Amino acid sequence: MLKVLIIGSGGREHALAWKLGQDKRIGKIYVAPGNAGTEQLEKAENVNLTTVAELVKFAKDKEVGMTLVGSEALLVEGIVDAFRAERLNIFGPNKNAARLEGSKKFAKEFMQKYGVRTAAFASFDDAEKALEYLKTCPYPTVIKASGLAAGKGVVICQNQTDAEKTVQAMMKEKIFGEAGAEIVIEEFLTGFEVSVLTFCDGKTILPMKTAKDHKTIGEYNTGPNTGGMGSICPHPTMTDEQYQDFLDNISAPTLRGIQAENLQFTGVIFFGLMVSERGVYLLEYNARFGDPETQSVLALLETPLLTPIYACLDGKLDTVKLEWKDEVAVCLVAASAGYPGKFQKGIPIYKIEQASFFSQVFIAGAQRQDDEIHTSGGRVLNVVATGKDLAAARKTAYHAIDLIEFEGKTFRRDIGEV
Repeated sequence: MLKVLIIGSGGREHALAWKLGQDKRIGKIYVAPGNAGTEQLEKAENVNLTTVAELVKFAKDKEVGMTLVGSEALLVEGIVDAFRAERLNIFGPNKNAARLEGSKKFAKEFMQKYGVRTAAFASFDDAEKALEYLKTCPYPTVIKASGLAAGKGVVICQNQTDAEKTVQAMMKEKIFGEAGAEIVIEEFLTGFEVSVLTFCDGKTILPMKTAKDHKTIGEYNTGPNTGGMGSICPHPTMTDEQYQDFLDNISAPTLRGIQAENLQFTGVIFFGLMVSERGVYLLEYNARFGDPETQSVLALLETPLLTPIYACLDGKLDTVKLEWKDEVAVCLVAASAGYPGKFQKGIPIYKIEQASFFSQVFIAGAQRQDDEIHTSGGRVLNVVATGKDLAAARKTAYHAIDLIEFEGKTFRRDIGEV
């Protein structure tokens, strides 16, 4: 029986472990470090490991047959290269290919070079030059930390004053650490966003169902950006014509670029899209499963997840056809009060079992203490429900999340409405 290692501690990793746990080929799932949800899965066991060296040694000692990486930081660090050096099976891009997420400057230049439709941009590693550029660029404008900033390094600036403050904060005050040492300033696009998770073996890109992510903490897209406050699958408004535009002008040239640059990308490419009146534009790449899109996408996937993963590693992704439930999935995120700013930890959570009668509950930021589950992160848990249509899925999901109790529980009531 296959042993699998999943690296990460969030709702995405709980969802991956839940999905893989349904596969009869898999006997044991280790989750490093995992959370209060993964430890309760029948086949799963949490292991308190975080460094690449520890994880490589564990995979060798336990004869792990497959490793999945949730964290973008470890991919950018080069965990895939370290595993492959020891001839260990691991699903994810190597350090070179992970730059598509790890450096927004590299990604934008890659898009430009290979004709991937994207917003006009300029990049800077000198704050004074960036401030000079702000005097002439159109507004609103978008300023992004080039490095990894846990989904929070993007600021929409309405005017030059806001933009100057953002550049100062990122480049001089280092609010995102070294991630903001280099920034990208790009054209502001209007429209609606679409998330497309895809499998890639370097020769083929195979899309999963489209999804919609709700990024801000406040209802009706207000307040600061978070790691994501909910998702729905499939996307409710993307048309067949717009999807074909994505295939022709974003997916296809991305694959050509991967091959031309010899990136040897084996893993998941996440396309963050903006559908505007001028067409479909690429906002960003992620080099791994998105969160919370993964939770709603996997709820509809009927094909065993191991099938496309193995096909990617074998270079035979072109032989796979994904099967899907003809339903809609809704994922709601319950967060701690104050998130994405300062928040309290260690608050007990009640009635998860009651909610689980109606929906799938994935733990994101919570750990077990004695016989209770306590909050340990900003995004605490995900409630995922499916239904014959969006209205049915939303009704079930909101009924379930209302049952769960913890002090300061924060969630949006408009997921799937806007």
